[in-house]
Amino acid sequence: MRIGVDLGGTKIEAIAIEGTTERLRRRVAAPRGDYAATVAAVRDLVEAIERELGVTGTVGIGIPGAISALTGLVKNANSTWLIGHPLDRDLELALGRPVRVSNDANCFALSEATDGAARGAVAVFGVILGTGTGAGVVVNGRVLEGRHRIAGEWGHNPLPWPEDGERPGPSCYCGRSGCIETFLSGPGLSATYSALSGQTVEAADIAALAASGDACANRAMDTYESRLARALASIINVLDPDVIVLGGGLSNIARLYTRVPPLLKPFVFSDSADTPLVAARHGDSSGVRGAAWLWP
Repeated sequence: MRIGVDLGGTKIEAIAIEGTTERLRRRVAAPRGDYAATVAAVRDLVEAIERELGVTGTVGIGIPGAISALTGLVKNANSTWLIGHPLDRDLELALGRPVRVSNDANCFALSEATDGAARGAVAVFGVILGTGTGAGVVVNGRVLEGRHRIAGEWGHNPLPWPEDGERPGPSCYCGRSGCIETFLSGPGLSATYSALSGQTVEAADIAALAASGDACANRAMDTYESRLARALASIINVLDPDVIVLGGGLSNIARLYTRVPPLLKPFVFSDSADTPLVAARHGDSSGVRGAAWLWP
């Protein structure tokens, strides 16, 4: 049995998978700001699942950050109370067994590559478009973490082929300006619409406004799709994945799957640009499922 844990900022969710079948799923509130309590909550959740099912399993953990290859401590986590701690080692001590820890976007990509929308593909780029913009890379069924364990962090590259009005770009929390995340995240789409209309609207509602004939919403979506195409084209030019899978809240915008692919060709260094762009099969469950799949 495999147990996957999605360690989020507001909740901790765990799933037990046997074969490809989900046996059990549990969720508890995350102890925000308390590292020791977070480790204890993960331990208790795993042990409760094992007691209920009467069997132990391997444990994989998805986190909103990464374990530094240099220090062995958590870095780049928006759950800031995890930063600077040896989370993998502390969880191994708490659970009395090896655990595997990876970035939550990596887990998303692994889930979709294993038994989701990209099943059977050799190289998968799994994108999360939500409050932020992240991604994971899976090759031959294994997460590619990279030397610095930041493979897939395309959100903090500059927007490719920027137009005049896109330079230098919005400020990003990473300290730079014009990062892909500032344009393609939900807040980025909302900011684009606000600049056109003078109104503040949630990103999830902008596509619906566009479908109803709102001119500003349509222009905002056209702009967003152009930016997404350029950003994905830069990935295709480097990685050339077999499939690109979209997850996160903005992946529910249906028009992205028909309007973005034709926009790729001018920016892809090839005589064709037919990389499939597909929606995640497992949706919000992909992170926790992928954590379970960290054990092959």
